[in-house]
Amino acid sequence: MGDRLKKLRVEDRNDSYNSFSAAINSREQLTPKANAHTYAIELNELKRKEAAGDYDPYDHSDIEHPTTNFETLIHLLKSSFGTGILAMPLAFCHSGYILGIIGTAIIGLLCTYCMHMLVRTEYELCKRKKVPSLTYPGTAEAALSEGPEFLARLAPYSGTISNMFLLLYQLGICCVYTVFVAENIKYVLDQHLANPVDERIIMLILLLPLVFINYIKNLKFLAPLTTIANILTFVSFAIIFYFIFSKKISFENREAVGDYRDFPLYFGTVLFALEAIGMIMPLKNEMKNPENFGSCGGVLNIGMFAVISLYLLTGLFGYLAYGEHVLGSISYTIDPDKIAAQVCKIMLAFAIFTTHALSMYVAIDIVWTQNLVRRFEKSNYVTIWEYFIRTCLVLLTFGIAVAVPYIDLFISLVGAFCISFSGIAFPAIMDSCVQHKEVHGTKRVLVHTKNLAITIFALVGLIVGTTTSLQKIISKFDPIVTAHSSSTNTTSSSNFTST
Repeated sequence: MGDRLKKLRVEDRNDSYNSFSAAINSREQLTPKANAHTYAIELNELKRKEAAGDYDPYDHSDIEHPTTNFETLIHLLKSSFGTGILAMPLAFCHSGYILGIIGTAIIGLLCTYCMHMLVRTEYELCKRKKVPSLTYPGTAEAALSEGPEFLARLAPYSGTISNMFLLLYQLGICCVYTVFVAENIKYVLDQHLANPVDERIIMLILLLPLVFINYIKNLKFLAPLTTIANILTFVSFAIIFYFIFSKKISFENREAVGDYRDFPLYFGTVLFALEAIGMIMPLKNEMKNPENFGSCGGVLNIGMFAVISLYLLTGLFGYLAYGEHVLGSISYTIDPDKIAAQVCKIMLAFAIFTTHALSMYVAIDIVWTQNLVRRFEKSNYVTIWEYFIRTCLVLLTFGIAVAVPYIDLFISLVGAFCISFSGIAFPAIMDSCVQHKEVHGTKRVLVHTKNLAITIFALVGLIVGTTTSLQKIISKFDPIVTAHSSSTNTTSSSNFTST
C-alpha cells in the first residue's frame, strides 16, 4: 500500500529549497514586492509551516496557464449546459411541478454538497501526502487507504472502479449526443420530405464524421469549433425560451405530483443534468487561486446556484407550456413547422456534434493513455493502434445509440447508474475514510451517520433508477407495449395539433 501511495508524491520533495522556489514561482502572493522585507517574511513563514508539517497544496500548485475565477466559472457553466437541461421539462412531466421544484432543489443542493466533500477530501489528502493536487481516481485510492480496514483493502482497486464509472458515464454521454444530433436533424427533415426519415439512417450518415472528429488528438484544434458551438448554443437557448414563453403558461391539466412509478426517471434525468463530477477536479486544479473554488462565495457555489436555478426554471416553464406533450428534449417539442425552431434544432445538432469529441476525449484518455498505450509503446504501429482504439470507441457508442435510440431513457439510465455512485455515494465514502482517524466520539458518529445516509440514498437511487430505466428500454422492444404506446402518442399528437 505504501509503495502505491509513494507514486502520488512529487519528485524532489526532499529538496526543500527547490520546493519553496517552485511555490514562489507559482503563487502570485510570493512574487517579489516593492517591500523586500515583506517578501522575506512570507518566505520564512512558508518554510516554518512546512517544517512544522503544515503543508498547503495551494502554495505549491505549478500551472503553466492557470485560469482565473471568472474563467473557471465560465468553464463550469459551459460544462453544465447541454442535453441535460433540454430534458428537464420531461423530467418535470414525470415528477409533477410541485415535486419537481422541491426535488430539483434538494438534489441540486445534495450534488453541490457532495462536490464540496470531494474538494475538501482532495485538499486534506494533498496536505497529508504533500502533493499539489490529485485526480479523482488518485483521491479515491488515497482516501480509502486511510479508512477502516475493510475499506482500506479496496484502496488498490478504487482507482480502477472510479475510472470505470467515469468511463461508462462518458461513453453514455456520447451515446446520448449521437441520438440527440440524429433526432434533431430528423425532426427538421421530416418537415420537408414526403416520408419520415429513420433516425438510424441519419446516425449511419453521421458515423464517418464522428470517427474523423475523434481522430483529433489535440483539443486546441477543436477550439474554433467549440467557440462557434458555444455561440450557437446560446442562440438556440434564446429561441427555445422564446417559444416556451410564447405559449400559454398554465397549471390547468398539469400534474402537481406525478406518478410515483415515473419518479426514478425524474431522479436519473436530474442527476445527469446537474452533476458535473468529472469536471470538478480538473477545473479546480487548473485555477490560479484554487482556494477560491470551494469557498463560501466561491466558483462552485456561484456556478451551481446559477445551474440549479436555470434548470429549475427550464423544467418548470417547459412543462407548464407543453404539458404531457413534451418530448425527450424540449428542442424536439417546440413548434416543428416554424423556421426558427428548425434553425434552432440544426444549431443544437452542430453544437452537440462538436461536443461529442470533448466527451470522447476523456474516454480515450482512460482506455488508451492510462491503460493500453504502454502495451503498444514498443510497437512500430503504435499510432495505428491508437486510431484503431479511437474508432472502436466511436463504433461502440454508435452501436448502442442505434440499438436504443431513446434519448430520455438513455439520460435517465446514465444519470441513475453512473452519477448516483461517482457523484454522490463515493464522495461520501471518501469523506468518512479521511475523517475516520481524525474525529472521535459523538462527532465521529455524526460524520459516519451522515455519510451512510447519503450513500444509502445514492445506492437506492442507483438500483431503482437503473432498474426502471432498463425496464422502460426493454418495454420499447415489446411489440404489444410498443404498439399501444405508439397509438397513444399518435392520439396525443393529434390532440396537441388540434389545440
